[in-house]
Amino acid sequence: MRVLVVGASGAIGRRLIPQLAERGHQVTGTSRSAAKTGQLRALGAEPAVLDVLDAGAVRATVAAARPDAIIYQATALTGRGLSRNMDRAFAPTNRLRTTGTDILLAAARQEGVPRFIAQSFAPFRYARTGGPVKDENDPLADPPRSARLSFGAMAHNDEAVTAAGGVALRYGGFYGDEDTMVRAVRKRQFPLIGDGGGIMSFIHVDDAAAATVLALDADGPAIYNITDDEPAPMRDWLPALAAVMGAKPPFHVPAWVGRLVMGKTLTMITEARGASNAKAKKELGWTLRYPSWRVGFPASYGR
Repeated sequence: MRVLVVGASGAIGRRLIPQLAERGHQVTGTSRSAAKTGQLRALGAEPAVLDVLDAGAVRATVAAARPDAIIYQATALTGRGLSRNMDRAFAPTNRLRTTGTDILLAAARQEGVPRFIAQSFAPFRYARTGGPVKDENDPLADPPRSARLSFGAMAHNDEAVTAAGGVALRYGGFYGDEDTMVRAVRKRQFPLIGDGGGIMSFIHVDDAAAATVLALDADGPAIYNITDDEPAPMRDWLPALAAVMGAKPPFHVPAWVGRLVMGKTLTMITEARGASNAKAKKELGWTLRYPSWRVGFPASYGR
């Protein structure tokens, strides 16, 4: 299969290209930076420089690649984390999830590309009511005002992709690289807030890439949570991550102090629900290399 990976130099793209190549797929990988073409070629892709917000360039790239499938992985999340104003921090990625998605879907329609897979997101999105773990049919949360554009962009991405018959993959929180969260934990800059009861769903980047490869054979429209087997409260996973890295235990911050810093955005963390991966495992035939962060954290960050 000819596969066009848009945003191929990101966290998933770098793990995805080799797995696609190993399966015999012919891969074209795009990046905004010409400096990354050598890296993409070394990973096993034919590189292309592309700004996904340039509609003309997108049409030309899709036409030249003649893909059987497009996998959309472009984000602008480097160095980003939760903040008091999520919409301001995530504005570039919000454009990629709205305008970028629409441009790429239009090019796919024009060129008759039959399969479309897009990166989506699971953590913090499910309604903060009822049980601790949610599946793809459960309602989504009503976000605080400071995050409405970001939640709207994720919803637009899910809806546009599935309306076109594609597959949206709601990934868990990525780990496996030295990312912003890991650096903050190493420096003791990631506190345990309140009772630490908010649930997080993680996924190792290698497992996320493996699920994405399998999704090429899935019939859309569909949405899948791509998360590990053990959604867990912050009070469990955060001290465990610090211990694995040999860092000092995280500071404990009372909830009222957290609210002073983060405002209503804090509820996204302290009341978050996890995401079930049962559908993806059943329908994609997906087996995780790291079924829990309890295994994946030591493998990724152990001394």
